[in-house]
Amino acid sequence: MNTQSIPAAHAVSRLRTTRLARSTKPFLARGGSDVPRCAGCRLVVSHCLCAERPVVATNAGMCLIMADIEPLKPSNTGWLIADVVADTFAFGWARTEVDPALLALLADPQWQPYVVFPGEFVAAERVVTQLIEHHTVRAEPVEGLGFDRLSPNGGLLKRPLFVLLDATWPEARKMFRKSPYLDTLPVLSLASEQISRYKLRRSRRDDHFCTSEVGALCLELAGEAHAAQTLEAYLDVFTHHYLQAKHQQPPDRAGAAHVQLRALAFP
Repeated sequence: MNTQSIPAAHAVSRLRTTRLARSTKPFLARGGSDVPRCAGCRLVVSHCLCAERPVVATNAGMCLIMADIEPLKPSNTGWLIADVVADTFAFGWARTEVDPALLALLADPQWQPYVVFPGEFVAAERVVTQLIEHHTVRAEPVEGLGFDRLSPNGGLLKRPLFVLLDATWPEARKMFRKSPYLDTLPVLSLASEQISRYKLRRSRRDDHFCTSEVGALCLELAGEAHAAQTLEAYLDVFTHHYLQAKHQQPPDRAGAAHVQLRALAFP
């Protein structure tokens, strides 16, 4: 495993660097503050995941609005979304101010933003369970237009931008209530019978998904099945590496999770 070849910094990595720069004291990870970690994947160096990182072309984009401490956690899975989905944007959340770049992104006409949040906590008129214009079949990429889509009458359709509140559930509810710039956006309520497979943090409910699992569900809803499956497989491999490092055991790089990820990411 070559831990010297660190992938280029993505949006969450850059946000982490910014957050660290304004810290007044060092962040102490649960896995130990004195454990050398890879800058590219945040795992213990001996369990580096950089060589397994998949990148999948997607029509959809991801916008992570992250609670203050989330970019610093080695177990944060928003990082995995940024690894896989090139068009991932990340912003820190604060109650009293908002990053102008976030407002510009949400107003960008190429995107149709959706705030991903349980519909039971939102006024019914804002809630959608399918994407706007979801019935339209994606056209072949048009020269000069990247992944923009064409409607039957030749007009351009907006790309879905999934806005994920990357935080604990109590923090996410607070962020949703106290972010007025999200109030005009449709709220995408995901209905899934899937049971969460995330093992790095405890939750009292099996239907509480980690951020990466939510991202995969969004990609599947957007018709990006391959990207969704790749992100799910990548989460499984990341979880395996993380837990093996925690228990001071070598990762099984020939195991079923790795084989599945490689089949999806490097066919």
